[in-house]
Amino acid sequence: MKLTRLVGECEDGECPTIYATDRGTLAIQGGKVTNHGLTLPPHETLAEIPIELVRKAVRDNLI
Repeated sequence: MKLTRLVGECEDGECPTIYATDRGTLAIQGGKVTNHGLTLPPHETLAEIPIELVRKAVRDNLI
């Protein structure tokens, strides 16, 4: 899978970031959410990112 960085909180790659994939989807890098009370399939996880990151991506017409 090829990832293209759309928007992030820093430039060093270790911060919340939204990527576009070459499959027409988004990949989200953020803090792993562990105490959510949901039952997730083994191949899925939840990532938490600041809402402002999504707002910036929309405002800048990135997604």
